[in-house]
Amino acid sequence: MSDPLTTHPQDHLAGALQAIELLKAMAEHYAGEPLGEFATELLVEIESDRVVVANLTKSLGGSVGGPKEWSAWLAQKVSRLKFKQASGDDLKTFEALEFLVLGIHGKWALWRALSVVAGCDRWLDGLNFGDLTEGAERQHPRVDAERLARARGVLCRGA
Repeated sequence: MSDPLTTHPQDHLAGALQAIELLKAMAEHYAGEPLGEFATELLVEIESDRVVVANLTKSLGGSVGGPKEWSAWLAQKVSRLKFKQASGDDLKTFEALEFLVLGIHGKWALWRALSVVAGCDRWLDGLNFGDLTEGAERQHPRVDAERLARARGVLCRGA
């Protein structure tokens, strides 16, 4: 039987990998534009967060890589095709930003849940869940502002 404390961060690793690949594609597609610069900056933060989750997963006895991450990697490679056809503020970019907003919220939820159970497992003792939670709280409004900046152009039928 699998250990939920090990499995749950592994699930988040898969999501982080997908976000990283998405940000790489966004940075590439929008190179030289403000959105490309934004994606590049956020990519550094998300990669750093992924390292924390990967180290935690290993310390809990889990593995990094595996089928979940490979599936996420493959799914993102397929979805990169969206950016090949994307131009400007369109639905594909809006949806990519929405995926990132949801992923950051999930990361925030992970840190909050682990902060609640931190006293139950010695492997959780060394992490500052307050700082990790605050990091997600800083990322969320920045990404959501980018998403909402595109909402009218994408979702208004008369625009």
